[in-house]
Order: sequence, then C-alpha cells, then structure tokens
Amino acid sequence: MPLPPAWCDVFSQAERLSGTHLRSLMQDQARNDSMFVKCGDIVLDYCREKVDQQAMDKLFALAQATDVEGKKKKMYEGVKINETEGRPVLHVALRAARDASICVDGKNVVPEVWSVLDGMKAFCSEVILFARVPRAVARGLAAMPLPPAWSDVFSQAERLSGTHLRSLMQDQARNDSMFVQCGDIVLDYCREKVDQQAMEKLFALAQATDVEGKKKKMYEGVKINETEGRPVLHVALRASRDASICVDGKNVVPEVWSVLDGMKAFSEKVRKGEWVGHTGKKLTDVVCIGIGGSYLGVEFVFEALKTDPEAAVAAQGRRLRFLANVDPIDVKRALEGLNAETTLVLVVSKTFTTAETMLNAKTVKEWLIKELGSPDCVAKHVAACSTALDKTAAFGIDSNNVFGFWDWVGGRFSCWSAVGVMPLSLQYGFDTVMKFHDGGRAMDQHFLTAPPKENLPLIMGLLSVWNVSILKYEGCAVLPYCQALTRFVPHIQQLDMESNGKRVTMAGEEVPVGTGAIYFGEPGTNGQHSFYQLMHQGRTIPAEFIGFSASQNPIELPGEPVSNHDELMSNFFAQPDALALGKTAEELKADGVPDNLVSHKTFTGDRPSLSLLLPVCNAYNLGQLLALYEHRTAVQGWVWDINSFDQWGVQLGKMLATQVRGYMCDARKGNADDSGFLKPTAKLMQKYMQK
Repeated sequence: MPLPPAWCDVFSQAERLSGTHLRSLMQDQARNDSMFVKCGDIVLDYCREKVDQQAMDKLFALAQATDVEGKKKKMYEGVKINETEGRPVLHVALRAARDASICVDGKNVVPEVWSVLDGMKAFCSEVILFARVPRAVARGLAAMPLPPAWSDVFSQAERLSGTHLRSLMQDQARNDSMFVQCGDIVLDYCREKVDQQAMEKLFALAQATDVEGKKKKMYEGVKINETEGRPVLHVALRASRDASICVDGKNVVPEVWSVLDGMKAFSEKVRKGEWVGHTGKKLTDVVCIGIGGSYLGVEFVFEALKTDPEAAVAAQGRRLRFLANVDPIDVKRALEGLNAETTLVLVVSKTFTTAETMLNAKTVKEWLIKELGSPDCVAKHVAACSTALDKTAAFGIDSNNVFGFWDWVGGRFSCWSAVGVMPLSLQYGFDTVMKFHDGGRAMDQHFLTAPPKENLPLIMGLLSVWNVSILKYEGCAVLPYCQALTRFVPHIQQLDMESNGKRVTMAGEEVPVGTGAIYFGEPGTNGQHSFYQLMHQGRTIPAEFIGFSASQNPIELPGEPVSNHDELMSNFFAQPDALALGKTAEELKADGVPDNLVSHKTFTGDRPSLSLLLPVCNAYNLGQLLALYEHRTAVQGWVWDINSFDQWGVQLGKMLATQVRGYMCDARKGNADDSGFLKPTAKLMQKYMQK
C-alpha cells in the first residue's frame, strides 16, 4: 500500500542526504547548535546523527501527522491506549507527585500509588533498623562479481526464500541430518533456514575459501595474523604437556607449561597460607585488575563456576573481585568490604601500559599503602600477568610473582593464559582450571579432526555466515538457559564482534558481503520477559539456545509437577519451536480468539535458531563450550577472508581520548585550548567542565 505523505516526505529527506557525509553536515555550526538541547542539567547533543534541520522538520511533521502529541496526552490521562488488552499505560503514575491527579475510569490512582510507596518505606525502615541488610552490516552484495561458491550459496537462499520453516521441518530425514553430536554435546540446527542441498553448498563454500588449510596453519603456528605479523595460538595454551606446536621452529608448549607450573605453585602457596600478606595474615581475597580480554572471559568462567558444587567447595572462604572500568565507581565497588591485610591484587596488562588498567592499579596500590602503612606491602600484596618485567619491578612487584604470556595470545582468547589461570586458580584451585583446559583441548581436537558434517564449530560458523551474509540478518541472540552463564554473552560479544567486525579482506579490499553480527542475550527466562517480544513479532533475529541436561543446583519441591530445572528447560525446548512455527490467523480463529485480536496475536514464525545441549555446567563442559565459540568465530573470518585476530577498530577512539585527556588536564589548570576539536565536541566538553 502507498505510504502517507508525511512518511514519503521523511523518506525523501533520507534520499536527499544519502550522498552527504557527516563531515560535511558537521561543518554547519548553526545546524550543530540547533541539535544541542537541554532539559535542566541534562544535555542531548545529536549533531552526529545523519540529519539536518530540514530533515528534522519533516520528522517533527511526521510526529504531528501520526498524532504523537494526542497519543501522549491520552497516556497521561489514563485512557486505555493498550487497546488489545483494554488497559491504560500509566508507568508515569508510579513516579507522579503526591498531589498529582491521574485518573482511570474516573478515579485518581495517585493516592493508591503513594499508599503502596508509604507502606514499602515503612517496611524498609523496619528492616534497616532491626535486621541491617547485608551488602551484598550486513552491507549486501557489492558491485564486484562474487566467486562461484558464493553465488551458489546465494542461489540456495533464493530457492528457499518462499519455503517456511513449517514446511522444512516436516522432512524428518532433513531434521535427522541436522542433529549432530560431539561426545556428550548435541547440536540441533534443524530450525535454521537451510536444507541438505543448502548445507552442501555451504560446505563447498568452506572448501572454496580454504577453511581447512587456514585451520591447519593456525594449529601449526603459521603467522596467520598477517597485519600484526603473529601466529594465533590460543590452542597452545591448553595443549597437553607432550604436544608440539612450533613458532619460528621452536616448540612453545614447554614454555606454556613452565608458566602453568609456576602459577600452580604460587596459587597453592596463597591458598594454603604459605604466602601471606604484609601483616602475616592469609590472603583470602583477590582483586583482578584488567580490561577487555583481560576481564570478560575470566569473569564469565568465574561466574559460571560459582555454583558448580566441586568448584564452590574449593572456593569456600575466598573472594574474587574484578576491576575493569576506569570509572572510580568501579574502584569503590571492587574494594567495598575488603580488608587490605587479606587482599591480593592481580594486575593484568601485557605491556603494563594499558591506560585504564594502570590508573586502576595505581589507585588500588595507593589504597594498599594507605591501609597497611608502608610501600613495602606492594611486594606481598600485588602480583601481575605481564611481559614487562622492568615496569612490574618499578611498580614494586616481586619478579617471582609475574606470570607471562605471549604476543600470539589475543586478548579475547587470553582467559586460557595467565590472564585467566592465575585468578581462577586462586579462587577455585589449579586442578579445577585444568579441567576447564581439558574441555577446551577436547574441542580443539574435535575441530581439527572431525569431518565437516560432524564438525560443530564448522557447522555453526557456516550457519552464521549464512544468516549474516546470505539472509542479511544483522543480529544474533545467544540465549543460555543457565543462570551460571550470566556473563557468557558479554564475552561472546567481544569474541565475535571484535574479531569479525571488519570491512576489508586480508588483501585490504572491500569484503563483497556483509560481515559480523550484533550479539546480545540474557540467561534463561529473563530474556523472555525482555526482548523475546521483538524476536517473535518484530525483527527476525537468528538465535542460539544453550541448555544443560542437569542443573548445578537441582531443586524439586513436593507437590510441584516438575522440578525447577525441568520448568526452565520446558522454555528451552518451547521457544525455538515458537520462533520457527509461529501461530497462524487460522489457528487463532480456530482457538476462538476474537477477530479484533487475531492480527495482534499472529506469529509469522520462520525465525531461525539452533540449539546446543550439554550434560551439566561444569569446568570441563565450559571449556568445550568456549572453545567451540572461539573456533566458530574463526571459521566465519576464514570464509569472509578477513583477519579475525586483529582489532584496529578500537584504536582511533583511544587516540582521540588521549587528546581529550590532555585538554582536560590543561582545562583544570585554566589554560586549555579547544581549537583542535570539532566545535560540537568543544561545546559539550565545556559544559562538562562546568561541574
């Protein structure tokens, strides 16, 4: 159907601006000033949006044409604007002033809101008084012609475009072919928008892009990170002691195990109380200072093992905190409730120059000295994961307590190195961490040796390429039905988005297809009450469901029809089917749904997903899971012919931040020059400096 005029006007503005770069738009200072808007002390600066005043006028006209003002007033007046459920939408009433009047069906609801608030205030006051609560892009096809293997895959998408997943899943032979096992891990990808013929073309694409050859080069220590001239050998970090993996003709595995042996010895001395603090007390608390790859992967494993029965026993009486953000609030939270006498600080920085990490390290060092009364305490209370022995010595750290890693360890793969092994061994014991390594090594062998149709990382990597590059879906939801994996998705965000957020090939040419996806997710049923609405009835977002057959903490209440874990896993099995099959208007009418609600309750389905089922969330299976996702990430990069192992995209912002830091230093002294900045940036910084 044709669009209303106001919508057409907005689209015409987008067309008018399509050839204008933000560099040009931002040269118009009048435009920039018009987009610097205040609400009290809050500043909104939107001059970096791809709009000008004319486009904004059309957007405001669109708001007028769609009666945003009228709808807003209805919401504030208690009109039942949620028509499908016959309800008003009055979260504004929950924060209204006590003397406000907001009516529903002629009754002012504000007094009732304040009655509940008063009751909660009274209750909380009693609790505090008597109990004291403890602190607890896709860019699509480029102009250049695609190689035949890519064209073949695109032709499969065109062939399947009119076939719904309801139809595809009626083919049981197809479904069975997509039920794949690696030991005790099951991958079920029959709800992906593929059939056997499409998968054959994807395997052929892997062959044409030499995934197998690139994989072997990685395992052999070849310098496949060409832009930095380095090998990529996180697999060496979890290799068996008798393995041989060479870099420049030298077997690096003995050196890896030498560092592992040193960490085992140190962590056991600390845990047994043989290495004590400055005042002679046992070190029971660890603050791990690092950022990015020095933090996210380690925190994921730490959180995942918290409720593992075996790991929990090993961690009794110990605490592990992380300090990553340079925000001073993070310092306060990391140190809250800790006693400097019993605290060991672990500084994780390969070069010992990472700006955020070093500022945090200096801050915590000052805390230690202040609390313990002498700079001599540093040697007893600070260890490091670094290769810069001169800098760690200057910091005051005993050289025997510095544990190295190598330039062939990328940050987002480094939790297998000293970066992760040291803090996790201090918390859970070295033997637990080695079980994590054992799982990673098992997946390494599977990836190296399993045939394509049984190779989990290869299949998952190819399906991601299919969804991102061929079907042009820009998102990927990673959905672990296990609360222990609460920090898994943030780590996968870095792992995949930093690895594959690239626009040029290894040869420096534009990639002819879209690369990289936007990763997000939440554990278990939490996500269902958050963003699943959009996944079911809004945008199509491929999903990856992760579940476990057994819980770390099994509970079964008398009289309940199922256990708590079965209740959780009922959703794990139901949601992929709901996404794939949906619910038709005909089915809704047959169920007696009123005609005026049929369209609102219709689910189109045809939304792809895959499911991973593991036995239980323990150290070994966590190792397998993480290594699976690491190799899945590499497969995508090899197919796209990009370098998944550098990260130049993080550098520009850091360079600009250095300039801003210099300006702030001068501004605090009263002699700053902001002429080197964009005028909108200078204006916003000036506002910030007024505090």
